[in-house]
Amino acid sequence: MVVKDPSLGGSLETLPALVARNARVLGKSSAYREKEFGIWQRWTWAEAHAEIQAAAGGLLELGLNEGDKVAIIGRNRPSLYWSVVAVQLCGAVPVPLYQDAVPEELAYVLDHCGARFVIAGDQEQVDKVLEIQEETPQVTYVVYADGRGMRKYDHAALCSFEDLQGKGRAAESRQASRFAEIASNQNYDSTCVILYTSGTTGKPKGVVLSNRNIIETSKNATEFDSLGPGEDVLAYLPMGWVGDFIFSIGEAIYQGFCVNCPESADTMRSDLREIGPTYFFAPPRFFETLLTDVMIRMEDAGRVKRWLFQHFMAVARRAGPDILDGKEVPGMDRFKYRLGEFLVYGPLKNTLGFTQVRVGYTAGEAIGPEIFEFYRSLGINLKQLYGQTEASVFITNQTDTDVRADTVGVPIPGVELKIADNGEVLYRSPGVFVEYFNNPESTASTKDADGWVSTGDAGFMDKESGQLRIIDRAKDVGKLADGRMFAPKYVENKLKFFPNILEVVVFGNGKHECTAFLNIDLQAVGNWAERNNVAYASYQELAGHPRVIEIMSEHVAEVNASVAQDEMLSGCQIHRFIVLHKQLDADDGELTRTQKVRRAVIADKYSDLIEALYDGSSEISTETEVTYEDGRKGSISARLAVNNAVVSDARVREASAA
Repeated sequence: MVVKDPSLGGSLETLPALVARNARVLGKSSAYREKEFGIWQRWTWAEAHAEIQAAAGGLLELGLNEGDKVAIIGRNRPSLYWSVVAVQLCGAVPVPLYQDAVPEELAYVLDHCGARFVIAGDQEQVDKVLEIQEETPQVTYVVYADGRGMRKYDHAALCSFEDLQGKGRAAESRQASRFAEIASNQNYDSTCVILYTSGTTGKPKGVVLSNRNIIETSKNATEFDSLGPGEDVLAYLPMGWVGDFIFSIGEAIYQGFCVNCPESADTMRSDLREIGPTYFFAPPRFFETLLTDVMIRMEDAGRVKRWLFQHFMAVARRAGPDILDGKEVPGMDRFKYRLGEFLVYGPLKNTLGFTQVRVGYTAGEAIGPEIFEFYRSLGINLKQLYGQTEASVFITNQTDTDVRADTVGVPIPGVELKIADNGEVLYRSPGVFVEYFNNPESTASTKDADGWVSTGDAGFMDKESGQLRIIDRAKDVGKLADGRMFAPKYVENKLKFFPNILEVVVFGNGKHECTAFLNIDLQAVGNWAERNNVAYASYQELAGHPRVIEIMSEHVAEVNASVAQDEMLSGCQIHRFIVLHKQLDADDGELTRTQKVRRAVIADKYSDLIEALYDGSSEISTETEVTYEDGRKGSISARLAVNNAVVSDARVREASAA
């Protein structure tokens, strides 16, 4: 199916064609906003179209050819979003990258995709490209959006974005025929973008997505939730991530959203409040951190304010989700909820920046049910979706009237779903990727000849709701030594509900019992330490404090009691745990750039600690390599306590003893 232009009746097979449509139909509507020096700048669709045309003309003047790869790296800015479309307008292929990628990661992707041009956000990104120029000799030109600090650089192969556009405007008249020729060579099956996976199990793979993949998925997903022109979205997630590409580029261009770019990562929360988006996406960690901040503020609040919060949140938990879903609610609860909206929920949503949100999504990792229900109880239409880079994000989504904490919804229009004999979730849809770039073996092992894609996730269709329920990554689901199911993510998500816990890694496959590493949340635990006059000088000292260990033990015991109630997964209770002396970090290779745990890396790096969890040790000395903010390597030493946990189910203890 080819998307038709409702205004002219013509086909719209590329993002540049959709931008041109928006310039005609939505010309004076806001397309992009960016906060700079405390002031919001605005561009209409007509103005954005002109900016894109100028940038594309400049790229042609610099020698960009059809089929070339152009890496784009930097924070969310209109100029970089325009660059994505400008590259496509030239018949080339954009390759957005993670802005926090270290030079080694950047070098791998630039070399793998063969990028000839790089469009960088600022001096930091340019420096990384220059640092690896011997490893990436095919990169012939670098364009930068922010010129601060660049004045004394050698500009033989450097150009500012402003100068690039100047070149394009000067050559506009003679390039018209060239653009027409390029456009005639592009179609629905031409490559739209290459996005690199997070690489949880190895080197990142370049996922090739076509115009069909992006446009059809954007159409189906926005129509599923009745999203249309005039929506406001906040573009703050990494441009190298498929979610940002769909929400801030694919859907935004298809429907005509206004894309709002915060001034910096540090101002994102205040900019969120100023914009008040109507459509919002965030990974679970964002919502977890936000809830942690709320709970910390409530603990510091006065007695009356704290009582009001606790009283009306009890009402919200009881009645809020049902009111949001349009279900019957007793009159008194409905009245109390309205009063709570005036006194608590409304002011809180305004503080968080969620007052205008009509549709909110979370995905990427499973979110704790208590966290999920907290936001829905406030009247925020937060839903879980399930997707992958290989699916152009969307596989399933939840309908407005049937949202559950333990499922991820039904297939969106155009998606077919089935469960393999081994429990793995398979799908096919118009969004299914074309291939892994220069990796036919991985393509063949992931997508079969009929277009069915193996997700790598284990799940089943919930009989009661008809929605998909994900258990864990298929490769992570295993069995304990006694044959009971081992699903680490199930327990990890329950533990991460506690504001004091930032990250968890559970072990146990093939073992007689489950054990875990815990990371404390420095903000939450630090706030507790301040209120309780607990002195500490570093993360390591606070994490190892006896009173902190005691709090972690209470959290583990509470989760064990909850896990014990699930007959299928009761064996996943934590028997012993270690509170790590450092935060798991993407720069140390322990997490991906999308904050997913790299289990194999952690198992290898901390093998001595895992051994101590199972050999009966009460403590262990260890030394760990770390990466500092400036890229230098170092090491930290620590003596860590190995802690026994309270196990709730006597049957589990008996099986363990046997």
